Amino acid sequence: MGVVVKNVSTLPVPDLTGRLAVVTGASGGLGLGLAGRLAAAGAEVLLAVRDAGKGEAALGRIRREMPGARVSARTLDLASLASVAAMAENLNTEGRPINILVNNAGVMAPATRHTTADGLELQFGTNYVGHVALTARLLPLLRAGRARVTTITSSAARQARLNWADPQGERKYSPVRAYGQSKLANLLFALELDRRSRAAGWGVVSNAAHPGTTLTGLYAAGPNLGRDRPAPHEAIMTRLARWGVLVHGVDQGLLPVLYAATSPRAQGGRLYGPDGFGQFTGGPTELAVYRSARDEAEAARLWDYGLGLAGVEFSTV
Repeated sequence: MGVVVKNVSTLPVPDLTGRLAVVTGASGGLGLGLAGRLAAAGAEVLLAVRDAGKGEAALGRIRREMPGARVSARTLDLASLASVAAMAENLNTEGRPINILVNNAGVMAPATRHTTADGLELQFGTNYVGHVALTARLLPLLRAGRARVTTITSSAARQARLNWADPQGERKYSPVRAYGQSKLANLLFALELDRRSRAAGWGVVSNAAHPGTTLTGLYAAGPNLGRDRPAPHEAIMTRLARWGVLVHGVDQGLLPVLYAATSPRAQGGRLYGPDGFGQFTGGPTELAVYRSARDEAEAARLWDYGLGLAGVEFSTV
């Protein structure tokens, strides 16, 4: 391990001309920033977004900044397995191999327990199960493109645990614990996907990355759910970013993810994130996999549990 690039927004990206990249949650924040950097490197980028209007606005922004960029948007609500299936079916029908998939979209810490269209706790269902369903349903295209799949986790996964006694927070809901569990699940999924791909010869390389503490709309959208008054999260994070303390902007935060998704040096079965103090900020580096994600038996158990909730099987799609 070691620092790859320190604190520069000019991370070199290989020529991606002729490659197709799919980025979930690309209508704003980290996803939009990633989509722009991938398009700038020559990739054709598909923005998978929940809100069609925001998707069109995101396309307009990329095209204004990069005339000639090859970008399009598709509707994808990861909190609805039917929506996931519909988008995947359309892409499979079109048959274009996918070379890069970034499982980025997510929700963070709603104050009260919300559920997906399928009755799952919102964070676990959106951040984890929705991406499991999407990746599994796109497996034929990922295999055809010998894809790099990068799934977004969080430093919150370090202290998280899978609560097998109450995985959906039905008996007791904690916003922060549920968020940490969903991001630990993402990390475990990324590592297990790489192990299974290597064992089965799928040709898919899977890794995980986290952006550190990056100022995006995530700090307002999730925490404001279920509240009568605005949550303080966004105001606090904005102040810290202005002071340059423990928070960085999207252009910096996307670098570990961009590195994990595109660099020839980034490998499968690895975790990438910022190199700074506490992994809050900094340039991209390979991190030691968190102790919470090293149990391969638990990863396999979660794999089976996630596939059951998603209603998919990697071996039969």
